[in-house]
Amino acid sequence: MGDDTPRLRLHHRVLRTLGVTLAVLLVLAVLAGGLGIWTVMRSFPQTSGSLRLPGLTAPVTVARDSAGVPQLTARTSDDLFRAQGYVHAQDRFWEMDFRRHVTAGRLSELFGASQIPTDTFIRTLGWRQVAEQEVKLLDKTSLRYYQDYADGVNAYLATHSGAELSLEYAVLGIQNPGYHPEKWTPADSIAWLKAMAWDLRSNLEDEIDRALLATTLTPEQVAELHPGYAYAQHPTITALGGGSPATVSPDAAPAGSTPASASARADADANTALAAVPADDYRDRLEQVASSLDALPQLMGPAGDDIGSNSWVVSGAHTATGKPLLANDPHLGAVMPSVWYQVGLHCAAVGPDCPFDVAGFSFSGLPGVIIGHNSRIAWGFTNLGPDVADLYVEKVTGNTYEYDGKQVPLTIRHETITVAGGPDVRITVRSTRHGPIVTDLSDGYAAIAKDQAGKLGVPAQTFQLSLEWTALTPGPTANAIFAFDTAHDWVSFRAAAASFQVPSQNLLYADVDGNIGYQAPGLIPVRASGDGTMPVPGWTSQYGWVGTIPYNQLPNVLNPPGGYIVTANNAAVGPGFPAMITRDWDYGYRANQIEVRLQKLLASGTKLTSKDMSAIQADTYDANAAALVPILLAVGAKSDPTSGAARGAALLRGWNYHDDGDSAEAAYFAVFWKNLLADAFARKLPASAPPTGGDRWFAVVDALAQHPDSAWWADSKLGTSDRDEMFAYAADRAWSEATSRLGGDPKSWRWDGLHSLELTNASFGSSGVAPIEWLFNRGPYPVGGGSSIVDATGWDASVGYQVDRAPSMRMVVDLADFDRSTWINLTGASGHAFDPHYVDQAPLWATGETRPWPFSPQAVKTAADQTLTLTP
Repeated sequence: MGDDTPRLRLHHRVLRTLGVTLAVLLVLAVLAGGLGIWTVMRSFPQTSGSLRLPGLTAPVTVARDSAGVPQLTARTSDDLFRAQGYVHAQDRFWEMDFRRHVTAGRLSELFGASQIPTDTFIRTLGWRQVAEQEVKLLDKTSLRYYQDYADGVNAYLATHSGAELSLEYAVLGIQNPGYHPEKWTPADSIAWLKAMAWDLRSNLEDEIDRALLATTLTPEQVAELHPGYAYAQHPTITALGGGSPATVSPDAAPAGSTPASASARADADANTALAAVPADDYRDRLEQVASSLDALPQLMGPAGDDIGSNSWVVSGAHTATGKPLLANDPHLGAVMPSVWYQVGLHCAAVGPDCPFDVAGFSFSGLPGVIIGHNSRIAWGFTNLGPDVADLYVEKVTGNTYEYDGKQVPLTIRHETITVAGGPDVRITVRSTRHGPIVTDLSDGYAAIAKDQAGKLGVPAQTFQLSLEWTALTPGPTANAIFAFDTAHDWVSFRAAAASFQVPSQNLLYADVDGNIGYQAPGLIPVRASGDGTMPVPGWTSQYGWVGTIPYNQLPNVLNPPGGYIVTANNAAVGPGFPAMITRDWDYGYRANQIEVRLQKLLASGTKLTSKDMSAIQADTYDANAAALVPILLAVGAKSDPTSGAARGAALLRGWNYHDDGDSAEAAYFAVFWKNLLADAFARKLPASAPPTGGDRWFAVVDALAQHPDSAWWADSKLGTSDRDEMFAYAADRAWSEATSRLGGDPKSWRWDGLHSLELTNASFGSSGVAPIEWLFNRGPYPVGGGSSIVDATGWDASVGYQVDRAPSMRMVVDLADFDRSTWINLTGASGHAFDPHYVDQAPLWATGETRPWPFSPQAVKTAADQTLTLTP
C-alpha cells in the first residue's frame, strides 16, 4: 500500500481549519446576543468606588479623566508602584502578557507552530536571559519598585482569569483552551526594553541592504543608493564637530552625498572587498536575508526609514510665558492599542521617602514614566540612531571558530520551545565572542556567509554570520527610568541619562528655571577598524569592538545661543566630531522643516505658544515634492497636452507642496513618486531591497535628479534614456493610476483618499480571520502628512499608500504652567476592545488635535470623571 501520511496530514489540517472556523462562528453568534455583550464587558475595569489591593499600607486614589487616563496618588513609593501595576493590568494585561511572550520567545505557547520561527529568533538573541541578568544589576530601591509593580499586577491576576482579563483570552481559548497566565516578574518588565531596543536598532537593515546591493551593483552604484548626510543643506542637533544647528533656509538645496574622510573611505573599501558579487547560484538565497528580517516581530509595527521622532525645545526668551516649551512626537509602527499608556504618578506629600510627582507616557508592563515631566523638569526622546549592531563573518569548524589564528570553543546552549497543540521543539544556539550565530535562522543568512566565503576562496561550509549588538550586554537602563522621574535639574538629569544605555536616544530637556539642554546617552561601540556599514571578518580582532564612547564625550549642550534645540533623528554632530556615532543618520528633512518654521516665527518677533508648537507638529510640507515638481513642470510643458505628464503638470502648477489630506496635488505626486521608484529603481534592484520611499530615497533621487544623464534613468524596455523621459513615463503611469483609484475628475482627488491609517491589533489583528480582525482592529482613519514629513504618517512606496508608521503620541509641555500642557495618544487608555476608551483619542489624533493634560492636584481633581480608591 502507498504512504497515506500526506493525505492524513491534509485531512487533519482540513478538520482543524474547519474546527477553528466553526468555533469562530460560534463565538460570533454568542457575541450577537446578550451573553456576548457580557463576555465583552466582563473584562472592563472597575474605575470608581473602592477595591481592595493587598499589600498597600494606605489608600491610593486613581482619578481618571474623560479619556480614562489615570492619575494615581499614594502616600508611599511602594504603594504608588503597586497601584500602577494593578491599574496597568486593569487596562492592558493582555498586551502585557503578549509582550512578555514575545520577548521571551514563547509566542508558540499561545499561538502554536506558526510562531516557531519568531521564537527561534528571539531565543537565539537571548532577550530574556539578558533581562534576567539586568534584574540582578538593579539597585536595591529600583528592584523594590519593580517588585512592587509585579505584586500589583499579580494582585489583579489573583481575582481575574480568562475573559475576565480581556476578550483576547476568550478568542485564544478557541485554539488554546488550556492556557493560563503566569505571575508577573520584574524580568517580564525589563525584557520589554529589549524589544524597544530592537525596534530602534539603527542601521542593521542598511548594513544588510548594502550587502545585498553589492551582489548586483558596483561600489559606486551602492554609494549612490546610500548617500552621506548633506551637512551643507540640513541641520545638525549641536554645533559639535562643525555642525550647523540653526543655519538652514527654506530654499536650501536638495540633499546629496557627502564624501567620507580618507580613513572612512579606506574602511569602506575593505568592506566592499568583502561584499564582492557572488555567483548567480547564491543570489536567490541572498535575497532571503531581508525577508527573514521582515518576518521577525516588528513589535510596534514595521521597521523602516520612517521609524524616528520629532522633538524640540524653545527657551523662555522666545515664548509668550517667558518659560520653555518642549514638544515631542515619537514615530513608531502604528499598532492597536498604542505602545504608550498615559499616566500620572503622584506622592501625596513629596519628600525623600516618596519623591515622585510625575506624569507622561509609560509602557504597560513597566513601572514609572518614560517620557513626560515632573514638577521641575520636562524631557523628550527621539532616536539617536547610532550604529550599535554589526554582522561578522565567522570561520566555524565543528564546535569551534577561528579568532586571531586560534580555534576558540563556541558557546552553546539548548532551548526548548513549547508549542500549543504540537510537540516541543528543541533548538541549539551557538555564539562567538561577537554574539549569537544568526546563520542558523534562515537560508538568507547562510547565503551571505557563503558569498563572503566565495570571495575569499575558502570552503563555504566553514562560514557563519554572527550578530554583535549592544542590547545583548546587560546594563543599568532599567534603573534610569526612576532617576528621570525624580530628576530636578540639569545635573541630576544628566546623571540619570548616564544609566540609559540601550537604546541610545536624543534626550531633550527643559526646567522651570528656564534652562534647556540636549544629551545623547547610550552604549556606542568604538571599532578597531571599519565603519559598521558592511559585514566584516570575525576571525580577526582587526574589525572588533574595542570599547564604547565615554559618556562624557557624547554630544550634549546646555542653553545654546540660538535659544532652541531641534532633534528629528538628524545628525547630532558635524563631520569633524572625533568619534563615529553612525554613517546612517536620518537625512534631516524633518529637522530642516522644523528649523524653518521656528526661524520664521522668531524672525517675525513672534513669542511662541503651545499652539505654535502643536501647529509645527502638524506641518505637512513635502521637501521631496519641492525638489522634484519643478522638473515635472518642465517635462509636462514639452509633453503632448493630452498626456498624463502634461495633465499632471497642470494640476501641480501653483501647489504649495503640502501633503494635506484634501490635496489633489499631494495625491497625484504620491502616485508619481511610487511609480518613479518602481520604474527607475525597483526593476534594477534585488527583490529583497526595494525602494521604500523614505528619507534615504528622497536624498537618492534628489541627488540623481541633478544628473539628467545618469544611467539610473535609462531603461531600454521602458524606452527611456534620460531623467526627463523617465519622469514623463512615470508621470503618465501615475495619471492613469490616480484616475483609476480616485476617479476621472482631478478636482475631487484627495490625498487621504489613498493615505489612511488602519489601527491593527498587535496580536490578533493580522490573524487572517476577518471576524476576529473586526473585533480588535479599528479604522481606517484618513490622514494627511507622509514619509519624512514633520507630520510623519509614513508609508512604504514599495507596498502601497497606507500608513504603517506614525506619531505614536504627541505632547507639548509648558514649563510656565504644567496644567497648560497638552497631549494625545494614538489610540486610547484601554486595551479592551469596545471599551469607551479603546480608541477614543484616535479621531483627535488623526486631525492633529490634542487634549488637556492636568497635573496639579486641583487640575487632576477638576478633570476627574471617575475616581477609584484602592484600599489595603
